[in-house]
Amino acid sequence: MRTHTDSPLVSPALKAEFHRCRDITYRHGPNFSVGFRFLPTDKRYAVFSAYAFCRYADDLADEGNPVDEALLEACETELSRTYNGSPTHPITRALARTLTRYPIPREAFQGLIDGCRRDFTHKRYESFEELSIYCDLVAATISDISLAIFGPLDQEAYRLGKDLAYGLQLTNILRDVGEDVSRNRIYLPLDELRRFGVTEEDILNCRNSPEYRSLMVFQVERARNYFRRARSLPEHVEPDARFTVRLMAGVYESILEKIGKHPERSLQQETTLSFAEKVWIVFSSFIR
Repeated sequence: MRTHTDSPLVSPALKAEFHRCRDITYRHGPNFSVGFRFLPTDKRYAVFSAYAFCRYADDLADEGNPVDEALLEACETELSRTYNGSPTHPITRALARTLTRYPIPREAFQGLIDGCRRDFTHKRYESFEELSIYCDLVAATISDISLAIFGPLDQEAYRLGKDLAYGLQLTNILRDVGEDVSRNRIYLPLDELRRFGVTEEDILNCRNSPEYRSLMVFQVERARNYFRRARSLPEHVEPDARFTVRLMAGVYESILEKIGKHPERSLQQETTLSFAEKVWIVFSSFIR
């Protein structure tokens, strides 16, 4: 088992850069980051630096402007500099420090950038099979990044990690239906819309209906199945990361259940957890 007992904050400048990554993580990933607080210091700050880089690339794609393609190319260039040991950005300087301690595959970050680039060209997905290609790029890659830090104990961790990543990503898609509409994006598979009698216009106009609710019930159950399949993942990572993995799954499963109870709300607003709900998840996970 790998051990990392010393803090990565070895200089005031590096400390400031890791703290910047931490702030980005807490600001943009209030649900995703709940479990990070329970990692040992070195792993916690490693995750901060990796997440901050992923968030930076994702934000470029969310803007959706033509100039952002050039920015993504610049992001790729900076990624190359980082892996070559010559980063130029505060986030990547922190990430470069992380890479000296954890074997995060460069291909995982590159896959995420490719997924962000896909957001420029794909506003619709005809089938779940097509959506799965996108999930592999923007979700399974995050699993590979995270596992490199959490410490996989065997190859099964990667299969289970992908299942959890799909559960998280599908929950995000169901949570953000209305927000994605504002960017003219529909991630719900179009063939499944047709199966349930929902049109693109219904989604674009945020039109609630019995058909839409039935569609969402189907989508929620699919995401549940991925969480069920990933249930044993904590047993396949190093002990000091197991509670974090349980919390990540628990937080998102709770969000998914709220969506399942009130699927129409995702058309108008993001489904969130209150502070009290998050505390309960932490407590119940600890008891388990």
